[in-house]
Amino acid sequence: MLGGTSVHFSLAARFFTEVRPVGPVGDDFGSEQIEMLESRGIVVDDIERVAGGKSFFWRGRYEYDLNVAHTEDTQLGVFGEFEPKLSDGSRAADVLFLANIQPDLQRQVRAQCQDARFYALDSMNLWIDTAKDSLLAAIAEVDCVIVNDAEIRQLTGESNLARAARSVMDMGPRAVVAKQGEYGAALFTRNGFFALPGFPLEDVTDPTGAGDTFAGGFLGYIDSHEGEIDDACLRRAMGYGTVLASFNVEEFGTERVSRLTREEIDERLEQLREMTSFESLSASPE
Repeated sequence: MLGGTSVHFSLAARFFTEVRPVGPVGDDFGSEQIEMLESRGIVVDDIERVAGGKSFFWRGRYEYDLNVAHTEDTQLGVFGEFEPKLSDGSRAADVLFLANIQPDLQRQVRAQCQDARFYALDSMNLWIDTAKDSLLAAIAEVDCVIVNDAEIRQLTGESNLARAARSVMDMGPRAVVAKQGEYGAALFTRNGFFALPGFPLEDVTDPTGAGDTFAGGFLGYIDSHEGEIDDACLRRAMGYGTVLASFNVEEFGTERVSRLTREEIDERLEQLREMTSFESLSASPE
């Protein structure tokens, strides 16, 4: 089944801006998959086909609580020997997302994009355990860290999420997004705090890729925003990320987001806005 961070991210971010995924695939990633991405306006110039190789592969299972995932098999495939090579178009990106991969590779990509106005990074517990020093160096070079709440706590050693996010910002970033599965996501900045719940759905089929889809909506909106990337911009981006992620989980893999329309996104965003707002009324004294 088609998946992977770059695919999920790109299918979400394409609604807002030009997207240029960078990474290697093997012979098993066929022309049908490339054509699907191209047909959605995604620029595939920097997808590197490695002859005789196999694409990154992941297999897992979810518990009754779909927030709990168990990895059964991970195969790096062609990513095992990956050396990032960016085209001039990708080097000129205004917004750069360093997806979850070995931190030294993230830093190599970051070094090739010197003129972006916003840099964001994702990571996971594996790199916290095995390459923490490299990860800390990568974090120091970005504006925003997007990871799940457990990973923020693991990275900092802080059990309290707010203190953990503050510790990450002390490393360099000016914003931290804590993904919390079906419970939504929380945004921490030096100026304050903002959170949105997950969009309530009665039917959830497959949460795989929801976090990457969230990142695509979040950063795609930021790239489309021409003004200052301030807290107000980041909060609106949280809304789009939340909505895109909610569509992703409705069907398997990329099935739902690949045929999604902007009208559907805007309609659900308005529903989310109404769902999370309330009037400020003083309680009457007894």
